[in-house]
Amino acid sequence: MLDYRFIKDNLAAVKKNIADRNMNADPDLVVRLFDRRGELLRQLEDERRRRNENAAAMKGKLPDEERKRLIEEGKALKDRIAALEAEYAEAEASLDVEGRRIPNMAHPEAPVGREDKDNLEVKRVGKPTEFAFEPKDHVQLGQDLDILDFDTATRVSGTKFYYLKNEGVILELALVRFALDRLREKGFTPFITPDVAKTEILEGIGFNPRGAESNVYTVEGEGTCLIGTAEITLGGYHSGQVLDKAALPLKLAGVSHCFRREAGAAGQFSKGLYRVHQFTKVEMFAYVLPEDSDRVHEELRAIEEEIFSALEIPFRVVDTCTGDLGAPAYRKWDLEAWMPGRNGGEWGEVTSTSNCTDFQSRRLNVRYKDDDGKSKYVHMLNGTAIACSRAIIAILENFQQADGSVRIPAALKPYTGFGEIRPRSV
Repeated sequence: MLDYRFIKDNLAAVKKNIADRNMNADPDLVVRLFDRRGELLRQLEDERRRRNENAAAMKGKLPDEERKRLIEEGKALKDRIAALEAEYAEAEASLDVEGRRIPNMAHPEAPVGREDKDNLEVKRVGKPTEFAFEPKDHVQLGQDLDILDFDTATRVSGTKFYYLKNEGVILELALVRFALDRLREKGFTPFITPDVAKTEILEGIGFNPRGAESNVYTVEGEGTCLIGTAEITLGGYHSGQVLDKAALPLKLAGVSHCFRREAGAAGQFSKGLYRVHQFTKVEMFAYVLPEDSDRVHEELRAIEEEIFSALEIPFRVVDTCTGDLGAPAYRKWDLEAWMPGRNGGEWGEVTSTSNCTDFQSRRLNVRYKDDDGKSKYVHMLNGTAIACSRAIIAILENFQQADGSVRIPAALKPYTGFGEIRPRSV
């Protein structure tokens, strides 16, 4: 969340940022609630001071009438303080609710736009794959190779679930281990995180686990949710803690399942593995000093580029527009891989990395002490190393061969133990 004083002092900029992000929030109400809370706090402090003065005046010997007056005044002060405390708690709760609706400020260079088509391409690596034969999409390839089964998963679990089989299992595990080895070399501590998190952690990260538009699976009656990304569990790892400045940056790599309702997702672009309710991901997360967050953000992006360059998959980098940032991100870079089977050949998102500045740390209360001993909020960043389902799409569609087989990228062969996947003989 944004600092309330910042919202008040920069109200016009905050309003423009909300409009640029195509979001609904009421910063005017936040300012009114902030001012009201401040006024109630001042009244409370005055009444508490009077109560203390009243208590001090009752010490020692007093005439009966004076003692009686002070007692009555003390009772009245007690009632007024109780009423003010209730009013203050209500104002503070309302301020918290409305304040959490205000998105993070966007980077001044983030392109202004409403949706992903307005994202700005800034870099391209490799050329779209060309074939001397009619290429298949990953759904057909997965069926022919007997490594993907959507039909049985639909019968057993519902739509947008899938079984990985045979070499598909090894391919996913290879991608996870490949990414983890890269991250360990760069100083990341590996984690396998819980697949469940408390609602307050999701809200702290900036996910909304409630409402019709929520993309989150809630666990009824438990106050918990299935995570959509290890960003949630890694971000919650240090919630409520004061970190050692000398230990920053802290770089974590989390392996988890990811669960997403993907409400309303349909059509060609959601076909097969592109939008599913469950997938495996390796997530990068960093706790950093504010002055280092832009630099570390570039490092996370560079790691994503290194991974997909090593996998020999053509990709482009886009600067994400304001309307596609979501609430927590200050700036976000997306990597989009070339997917030959996507509408006859298109770019499809495979990773993203976001600098969320202190937006999440304020909500989760993650701080450090500066050299003067003052408590300050860390900056929190995240980035996808590998989202296995979409990486598998890119590998199958880009490395398919005329005979129906799929070549394994050289970087993965030490992890798979095989160099290609061939169609199953009937």
